[in-house]
Amino acid sequence: MSSERIIRGLVTAAYGRRFLVECADGITRDCVTRGKRNDFACGDDVSVAVQNDTQGAINDCAPRKSLLYRSDQWKQKLIAANVTQVVVVVAPVPSFDLNVLDCCLAAAGHANIDALIVLNKAELPEAAISEGVLAPFAALGYPLLKLVARDNIDPLRPLLDGKRSVLVGESGMGKSTILNQLLPEAVAQTREVSASLGTGKHTTTHARLYHLDARSELIDTPGVQAFGVHHLGFEDLAAAFIEFRPLLGQCRFRDCRHLAEPGCALVAAEAAGTVSARRLASYRRLAEENIRLKRPDWA
Repeated sequence: MSSERIIRGLVTAAYGRRFLVECADGITRDCVTRGKRNDFACGDDVSVAVQNDTQGAINDCAPRKSLLYRSDQWKQKLIAANVTQVVVVVAPVPSFDLNVLDCCLAAAGHANIDALIVLNKAELPEAAISEGVLAPFAALGYPLLKLVARDNIDPLRPLLDGKRSVLVGESGMGKSTILNQLLPEAVAQTREVSASLGTGKHTTTHARLYHLDARSELIDTPGVQAFGVHHLGFEDLAAAFIEFRPLLGQCRFRDCRHLAEPGCALVAAEAAGTVSARRLASYRRLAEENIRLKRPDWA
């Protein structure tokens, strides 16, 4: 009979096939996985076979309430599990990519996760232009917060209260500044832990969960230059654009892909000015990428 001790835990960092797990006994352990499985994400509730006070092995994962992930032509990248809010950070300098923003919001929408857009570096003269570019997203119902993170992080705090949020965005937008302002001591401690594990280089390249307080958590993620949603079929992709949802099912053809089919409700809405031409073009760009990849849902 096995004497192995099993304990529940929360994945707080993912380093390839190694994971930091905050265990129910109050000890954070450096854990490996059993077998070939390594599809665990920051925020997962897992069971751990305890090896000693510093190490363990992940056995399995509890059912997830949500999962944010992205995909490209070759593979899927798990970002964070059981999150309730995606915080997409943009800034006027360096300029942000609207296509990346569309994809971040689509991935959140597909996972039924609320999204918040943060316009950081709002003190810069270029911020007025960025705010105008983001106005259509605010009109769709996405909350938009203007922030100068290096000077005052307080406007963001109430929007994180009681939630497990994940920070996403392109490199250079100020996510690290936001995190350092919110949790300066925790970030410094994380660097020390990573150094002791020999994973110091991963502090900015892998997801990491932090406790803001007893009821609020924040997951930091590395900056991205692309945020693929190749895992979405045409129905899921169209539904991930929240303004398209009321129109779905109203096209002439039931299997309309909203590309060049006659009688498309999205095309009619664009002509009427109720759907953004840029957003429809963004959807079509993603759809056409999936067609080129010959995904089964797009055949």
